[in-house]
Amino acid sequence: MSTTDPRHRTATAHGTAYRFDRFRLPLLLDDLTFGRAAPGPGDRLPDFDLATLDGGRFRSDTLGNRPVLLIFGSRTCPVTESAAPTLRRLHAEFGAQVRFVLVNTREAHPGQRCPQPQTFEAKWAHAEELRRHHELPFEVAVDDIDGSLHRALTPKPNSAYLIGSDAAIRYRAHWANDERGLRTALTAVAVGDAPPTPYGNRMVGPLLRAVGHLPGIVRFAGGRVERDVWLAAPPLAVLGRLSRLFGALPPDARGPAAALLVASVGLAAAGAAAVLG
Repeated sequence: MSTTDPRHRTATAHGTAYRFDRFRLPLLLDDLTFGRAAPGPGDRLPDFDLATLDGGRFRSDTLGNRPVLLIFGSRTCPVTESAAPTLRRLHAEFGAQVRFVLVNTREAHPGQRCPQPQTFEAKWAHAEELRRHHELPFEVAVDDIDGSLHRALTPKPNSAYLIGSDAAIRYRAHWANDERGLRTALTAVAVGDAPPTPYGNRMVGPLLRAVGHLPGIVRFAGGRVERDVWLAAPPLAVLGRLSRLFGALPPDARGPAAALLVASVGLAAAGAAAVLG
């Protein structure tokens, strides 16, 4: 495509917007929903050809003779942080029947110590850090700097897709830390069956599990991340701050514990107001 072609200018503009510097409320709202036109079960993946960190290729025309679990993620995504242990467990169980590939995307929460990569070389380095940090035992591919594959599938920070060898989507999970949904779908496709439900749309549980990882993301990426979350989503910021009170619990349990604390305080306040009233 020529650089003077209007389509090139549009693609470049979309790519620049994709590489945001600060997390904002519109990004959060986009993360929470798939539009009706978003690719889903029955749709085919667009053509793609991505390099993997081990020197291989992840290509739409050579997916192999096994189903593929395609996961999107980044080092500064608290849901990816929550999902990594789940994915390692699932890979240990299903890796012989299903090919696992995590595609490194834009940073979900770029900060002063981990800014949004603006070159492919920087994005590659972020992917290497992502694999090292999570000790991922499966392939890690790197999307191009403008996130062409990620954007084609309606970019979510940690969505997952089960893909057939024909490049058609069999199952779509909104969040890759939804272990129950992914396990059910993987169990089916591993023996050649269709997943009992084509969508994994759980929202509250996956987000609460991710909240307990937010303080760790802030420590890694920089304090600006927490300020951005306060501006974009104050309730999540409150839960993230309160989750620090439960450091003795596993990170996935800290967000739910913080939510329970807030609910308990709210009920106590409402009860006191009723008595005083």
